[in-house]
Amino acid sequence: MRAQTVVVSESTGRILSSTIFRTGGKKLLAKGHLLSEEDVRLLETEGMREVWVTELEEGEIGEDEAVTRVGVEAGCGSLEIRLAPGGRANLMVTEPCCALVDDELLRQVNCMSSIAIATVSNFSYVAQGARAATIKSTPFAIAKDDLNTVTSILAERGPILQARPIRRPSVGVIYSDPVHGDRARQMFESIMGQRLERLGVPTVHSVPAVERESEMVRALDWLLHLRPTVILIASTTAPAGPEDVVGRALVRSGCRIERFLAPVEPGSLLLLGYQDDIPVISAPGCFRSAKPNVVDLILPPALARYRLSGWEIANLGHGGLLG
Repeated sequence: MRAQTVVVSESTGRILSSTIFRTGGKKLLAKGHLLSEEDVRLLETEGMREVWVTELEEGEIGEDEAVTRVGVEAGCGSLEIRLAPGGRANLMVTEPCCALVDDELLRQVNCMSSIAIATVSNFSYVAQGARAATIKSTPFAIAKDDLNTVTSILAERGPILQARPIRRPSVGVIYSDPVHGDRARQMFESIMGQRLERLGVPTVHSVPAVERESEMVRALDWLLHLRPTVILIASTTAPAGPEDVVGRALVRSGCRIERFLAPVEPGSLLLLGYQDDIPVISAPGCFRSAKPNVVDLILPPALARYRLSGWEIANLGHGGLLG
């Protein structure tokens, strides 16, 4: 890539200098803009005879093409690529999604000097039309060999970002209390509604239950028959382990316990089980407040029908101190 002063009436290239403004201070052409013949005439009208530009040399790829090619390999799912000024490509989601990020691959690509990628956090909820990632190249151009290295790594190991859609989600809730299930409903229903509304979940099937094993099994079986995307157990008590009432009821209803305890605060007493593909989540104390807790971390992937493993729950410790 070489820089040169160009008489604009005779040659075109890519602007190297700072943003060019009109006489009155209004932006005319941004730094990095690719000059066209129309731009040349516009600059002449403004009385500008020379600007600094760059021209690509053999073996170089322009920044817009480079970030577009990386974007194609870096993301998948409900995404579209939108170019932005300054050699950037934004990955925008086209419907409500959960972002799944390969942190190790992201670090590997970002260790290279030619491309930088920023994403939302792993398991984040991303609303329709929001940005999930931005890809930035070195200014103006990138060496073709460097670009091929990045895209080859992504093609082999990628993508970095999956935008997993959340489509027609539904949530079943058991409000449980040792004395009366309606007590738990009165305590938690408003907060539950706020939490689910943030994620765009319109429908909630709920049932109160006294926290006895047989009644919890009946409540679970009823909700499992409805086949919601996720089942939440909002209990007024804190279990000592999967051997307590809630855990025993999960097992009797055919659930496999995936994980007890999460390195997240609030939410360390998380109990996660699966009945086939339906996650059942118990998180004592997490429904008393709308402040972020472990439920907010794991609901987006659960609503996107992504099966969380015990290993992935264990990985929530980095950044798991929420408040």
